[in-house]
Amino acid sequence: MRSAIIQQLESYEQHLKQERRLSPHTLEAYIRDISTFLNAIAQEEIQSVADVRSYHVNQYMYQLKRDGRAASSISRIAASLRSFFHFFIIEGTMRQDPTLQIERPKAEAKTPHILSLQETERLLSMPDGESVQGLRDRAMLETLYATGVRVSELMALDLEDVQPKLGFLRCVSSGKERVIPLGQVAGEAIQLYLEKARPEMIGANSTSETAIESALFLNVRGQRMSRQGFWKMIKKYADKLDLPFPITPHTMRHSFAVHLLSNGADVRSVQEMLGHSELATTQRYVEHMKKSSMKDVYTLAHPRAKK
Repeated sequence: MRSAIIQQLESYEQHLKQERRLSPHTLEAYIRDISTFLNAIAQEEIQSVADVRSYHVNQYMYQLKRDGRAASSISRIAASLRSFFHFFIIEGTMRQDPTLQIERPKAEAKTPHILSLQETERLLSMPDGESVQGLRDRAMLETLYATGVRVSELMALDLEDVQPKLGFLRCVSSGKERVIPLGQVAGEAIQLYLEKARPEMIGANSTSETAIESALFLNVRGQRMSRQGFWKMIKKYADKLDLPFPITPHTMRHSFAVHLLSNGADVRSVQEMLGHSELATTQRYVEHMKKSSMKDVYTLAHPRAKK
């Protein structure tokens, strides 16, 4: 890659960090997509981003399709490139946007996996209520299902963000704050964890007291629980359920939304609790709820539905 383009890429990365304040995960994805594209066209006579033309981008997109890349992946890459070149147009480095003629493929909408109430109960009852880790695991799973927060939001919770006795949780994501009701069961699970498990997890070998004092959920080393750690934990319990689909933290979020809607919650309230910016994102759960409800009604009402 030419040194001038490397400098331009670094300039764009600083823009994403300082002005757009993207999360580390999103930032990494943007830079990876753009770097891969620039490396793919490295053989061309390109000294600067201003030398990139539409046919460079079109050929690259065509190659991605030939390689069998998923429509969702291609769509994400196209969005990354659009954002990249748009930055340099605003900066005055480029006059024409080489991504204008690109049509992003529509990703097929995947039906989210939803746990039934019985499956949810089984999952939530799996952690050992007598062990330190079990108390923590149950508190995390109950919180996830009670509030529908994302796993990154769950891991970022501090002690001051949760009021188990008052029954609410404060979540801050992408600079926006929302307050979510916290049910009695989840509140009691958190309170039990705070009283019996968390003090033991802090231990005498902790090194980062400031982080420990603020973080709500800790690992066995007395440090803030990581996303990877939580994924491993939920997978351990999910494997025991032996379901025909994998359970992820987002499965709990989907189930939270559908169960609320199925029991009469209005879509806009669920939208606010989930932190969706668009109502349409929340409404997809309504369609799933209708399908699930129809099956439940049939199973309960039809005399030959079950043996």
